[in-house]
Amino acid sequence: MTKLCVIPGDGIGREVIPAAVKVLKTVLPDLETEYADAGWECFLAQGTSVPEETFNKIRSCGAALFGAVSSPARKVEGYRSAILTMRQGLDLYANLRPVYSLPRISPRQDVNMIIVRENSEGLYISRERQEGEQMFAERLISRKASLRIGRTAAQLVVNTNSSRLTIVHKANVLPMSDGLFRDSVAEAVSEISANEYIILVDELLVDIAALKLIEDPCRFEVLVTTNLFGDILSDLASYWMGGIALAPSLNLGDGIALAEPVHGSAPDIAGKGIANPLASILSAAMLVRHVWHDEPTASRIEGAVRQAISTDLYDEDGQQVPGFTTELALQSVLKHL
Repeated sequence: MTKLCVIPGDGIGREVIPAAVKVLKTVLPDLETEYADAGWECFLAQGTSVPEETFNKIRSCGAALFGAVSSPARKVEGYRSAILTMRQGLDLYANLRPVYSLPRISPRQDVNMIIVRENSEGLYISRERQEGEQMFAERLISRKASLRIGRTAAQLVVNTNSSRLTIVHKANVLPMSDGLFRDSVAEAVSEISANEYIILVDELLVDIAALKLIEDPCRFEVLVTTNLFGDILSDLASYWMGGIALAPSLNLGDGIALAEPVHGSAPDIAGKGIANPLASILSAAMLVRHVWHDEPTASRIEGAVRQAISTDLYDEDGQQVPGFTTELALQSVLKHL
């Protein structure tokens, strides 16, 4: 039995995640779902952004689909971002962000890459301190985590029949930490290449990688980088698939995964029925591909999204059609499945 923990979260998460679940249940009629709570509103109600019950349900199911989280712009005592809490509490050490051209929406139709982000370390360990009028933030890079994300990225090259892996770092300024990351990833890749699958490895400084992502996106197949760099570069690269509102992602651990659309909770449109569910649906497809290992069904979902964009949801200028609603988008995808 395929099981999924469904966590709508805050804002438009409560509208787009049910749409994605309907798509999943259409293609996987035996899918069993359990619902759980997490997010800012959960914190206000229960005093924690991720209750222990939610962790238990995710572990039990082995896969989760999370909507969106609202977070305050200033420090709130006792609050920690729900998504960071789940990533670290479940050791979801790899973040996969595919970037590919979509009809009508994308500025060009030949982009196809995936950014692999180390998801457990870097500045996101949230160690900050104050000394007088100075603020310090610690950044952690370990050999263990770097080897682990290197193996994940290299295996992804193999699984997607790609040939090139680009390591992105800033070792010219951070020779110890980013040097360790670069060298550990390269070592991990060499282990895969030693098994007769040739992976071409190159490396770029993060600032040059940002330039090339816009200037020459087709040079990339799989990129691997540290947590903060991956966060920034994947948002930048999402330009090629229509922006963050269309961007899917998947957080992977050992035997456990959590998919999430990249967009936020969009409180300005929450409850109006106009939120775009396509990123959530594409994130659900990532669960099907990378967790449940059903490539035909994942491709079927993605194909239905492409058809919906082309025929019902966007005009020739890449703009949403008048009267676009969450329900219209859902019914269009279902029609093309």
